[in-house]
Amino acid sequence: MSSQRAPVSTPQATPGRAPAVGFVSLGCPKALVDSERLITELRARGYEIAAGYAQADLVVVNTCGFIDAAIDESLDAIGEALERNGRVLVTGCLGTRAQRILERHPKVLGVTGPHATERMIAAVNEHLPAPHARLLDLVPPQGLRLTPRHYAYLKISEGCNNRCSFCIIPALRGRLVSRPLDEVMREAEALVASGVKELLVISQDTSAYGSDIAYREVSWRGQSHASRFFELVRALAQLGVWVRLHYVYPYPHVDAVIELMSQDGVLPYLDVPFQHGSPSVLKRMRRPAHAENTLRRIESWRAQRPDLTVRSSFIVGFPGETEAEFEQLLSWLDGAQLDRVGCFKYSAVEGAAANAIDAPVPEPIKQERYVRFMERAGAISAARLKARVGQRCRALIDAVERGVALARGPGDAPEIDGVVRVRGASRLKVGEFAEVEITAASTYDLEARYCGAQPAGQRSQSGSAKAR
Repeated sequence: MSSQRAPVSTPQATPGRAPAVGFVSLGCPKALVDSERLITELRARGYEIAAGYAQADLVVVNTCGFIDAAIDESLDAIGEALERNGRVLVTGCLGTRAQRILERHPKVLGVTGPHATERMIAAVNEHLPAPHARLLDLVPPQGLRLTPRHYAYLKISEGCNNRCSFCIIPALRGRLVSRPLDEVMREAEALVASGVKELLVISQDTSAYGSDIAYREVSWRGQSHASRFFELVRALAQLGVWVRLHYVYPYPHVDAVIELMSQDGVLPYLDVPFQHGSPSVLKRMRRPAHAENTLRRIESWRAQRPDLTVRSSFIVGFPGETEAEFEQLLSWLDGAQLDRVGCFKYSAVEGAAANAIDAPVPEPIKQERYVRFMERAGAISAARLKARVGQRCRALIDAVERGVALARGPGDAPEIDGVVRVRGASRLKVGEFAEVEITAASTYDLEARYCGAQPAGQRSQSGSAKAR
């Protein structure tokens, strides 16, 4: 994907200091990883990373272009950067629609698409020349990250081979491109060596990992490994940190990773994008799984691992969705008893095949179904969390404020799930593990008391066969 460039502008860096680049990163964790790679490479070339618009000689805006609301947010962010700084480069998913960006903001210096690190580095260098050649000693081995020190996203592939009718990810990010297992593991080891306590595995379709490279055989730690989902998870389990699996499609081969899960390694947690519970809606969505099979799969997973947390996201108001199909979704949700749930009202995406489906659902009905769905999901969440009162678990501390720690247990991913509020935690530090006892539950969050520090390898009560 070629860059679209404005005429070269005069660099504005202050004499006597390194040129500084500011960043605005929007969208999903996969886009955040792209920003981290850009920042790491720029730092290696001698650029400073600015804390704000005023300190930046140039600003890079990493955009999202998946739905209309994200496009509007990205265009507004570009406008703000132009207003407050004036020298702006644009990258990310919205960059695949460069003309739309340039029509709204003709003064941007250049536009590239997603995961286009080298093209964006070249664009930065063109408008703000690098102070010197690439120097690896300017960055730590694990690179520079935008997440807290104790957790990091680990992106194992780019793109997607699915052709869901509501999604344009293949058009934005291309077909599936998996990273060989040894490359992924070297990055994971560097992150762990830097102090990371939790790795969040991400991609567009995690369970399809390796299929595009014929599960290439590679060597890691002196042994041969296939670049396959199960083998990657098994290798990550050896690192001695929490590993959380996101964007896992419910394919049959996923069943095998359940036996690898523990409270101290690959967590009993699966983020599975089910999207709906009606077979007819799933067919219109062109989803690669069927509702009747997924309920049996969840039941099988929980039979092996009763403490498994399953989270998912859903779309209500998909074109043609009838009241009967929505009731099927609610019935499916009752059967699945998911722990963590997100929901979106369908929004037409430019270029998506679903736009051609007849019978769009009116906005008031979308809203009414959204409310009903979240009420049902909230009731399930509250009941499942209430069942945990009295249990102990290992929690990772994210923040400590006035004697209360904001932590997460094995069932809580950062940013998208609930938190565990730990009382009497003034001695705890961010990034530490602690043993806590659950004392109360709300719809999405837990209250707990601090029981003591817990070294890795010590099992807590929540690792028993008792169901959540």
